[in-house]
Amino acid sequence: MNFDLLFKKAKDKGIEAIQIYLEESQQLDLEVFKGDLEKHQMADSRELTVQGIYNGKMGKMRTEVINEDAFDQWVDEIIKSASLIESKDEVFIYEGSDAYKEVEGLYQEALETMDVKDKIQLVFDLEKRIRAIDERVDISEAFFHHVRKRVLIQNSKGLNLEKELNHAVLGGHVVAREDGDSRSSYELEHSNVISDFDLDEIAKNCVEKAVSLLGAKSIKSGKYEVVLQNTASASLLAAYMPMFSAESVQKGMSKLIDKVGEDIANSNITIVDDPFRKKSPKSGSFDDEGVRTDYKELVSKGKLTGYMHNLKTAKKANTTSTGNGFRGGISPTNFHIANGDASYDEVVKNMEKGIIISDLQGTHSGTNAISGDFSLQANGYYVENGKIVKPLALITVAGNYLTLLKDVTDICDDLKFGFSFIGSPSLKIGSLAISGE
Repeated sequence: MNFDLLFKKAKDKGIEAIQIYLEESQQLDLEVFKGDLEKHQMADSRELTVQGIYNGKMGKMRTEVINEDAFDQWVDEIIKSASLIESKDEVFIYEGSDAYKEVEGLYQEALETMDVKDKIQLVFDLEKRIRAIDERVDISEAFFHHVRKRVLIQNSKGLNLEKELNHAVLGGHVVAREDGDSRSSYELEHSNVISDFDLDEIAKNCVEKAVSLLGAKSIKSGKYEVVLQNTASASLLAAYMPMFSAESVQKGMSKLIDKVGEDIANSNITIVDDPFRKKSPKSGSFDDEGVRTDYKELVSKGKLTGYMHNLKTAKKANTTSTGNGFRGGISPTNFHIANGDASYDEVVKNMEKGIIISDLQGTHSGTNAISGDFSLQANGYYVENGKIVKPLALITVAGNYLTLLKDVTDICDDLKFGFSFIGSPSLKIGSLAISGE
């Protein structure tokens, strides 16, 4: 569709600058539960967001119906929306960056041409493998989520950006039972290359997590050396990601206020936001405001280097946007603690007496993103002389996230991302308070 006519109509009615953000997507969701196809859902969506500056205020409107006949109505809605705004904050329509990096691997045609029947068979095969591994698996489920997305940004200042991407998630969920005890776990893999999905590996990891925790008990309270497995560490990092947002900093809701240039973690810790990571739907050369994205180390060898900015917070801080303006706020792309070079098996082998934390529960309520404090229920394993002695449950791990980052003694080479594309390798922590018996 030619939006130049919309831009002309907006200008004729006194709108200083106008921008459209169009997102189109097609989704496929499949679930196989205990050998039956429980979900086969396809959905298409199309949403257009139009924003324009009128009398110094930003008016906005959204629609799923895109028709040139509605252009006059859209312009009127923007004017009306702007007239209702009382905020005195400066607003922006971005004219564009000097250059945008080409990001490889965002779209794979083979994922689109793969027949739906073959995708369904993939999920059936995974669920079958899960059920075959251990007779203690009582509930087994496999799932597949596939999305294809197109994003278009155009504005009256000459900006014209477009990207297309696709992505899939294949995973499983199980509940294992024995002697009245039940434990659940899940495992998943992200990619847009079908050959990356190792069914045997996904099934094995999924089942072993649940089965290995059967019969788990608590342990005596105290301070223990801890290995925080990659998935558990990623969930904790996700809870504290807002600390690194300039919006949180400017609202006084971050422990990192005025900490730029200071050591906030051990020197072995680097925290990265990488918009160029291959096969990730979070990757891309521009954000929702049309600003160029860049690889950035927000924490480099333990030192805080800066915050994530959008146009609004950058203006307030007299700096430039970092390309993290998404959905009207600030969000990361592929946010993670950088890989180390330690072997997970070797790190565990070198523990005399310690605890492996395999998963954390309640990060939405048991963490404080302002203070950094946390108190979370956890599962895991007790280790003596480098060997797992028994599984653990009904324990609580407590501490402060920034203190934890300063006490990281080893970083493993097993970086893994979760659903939110926030990731971490496994971390060895010198000491954490564990509450149990």
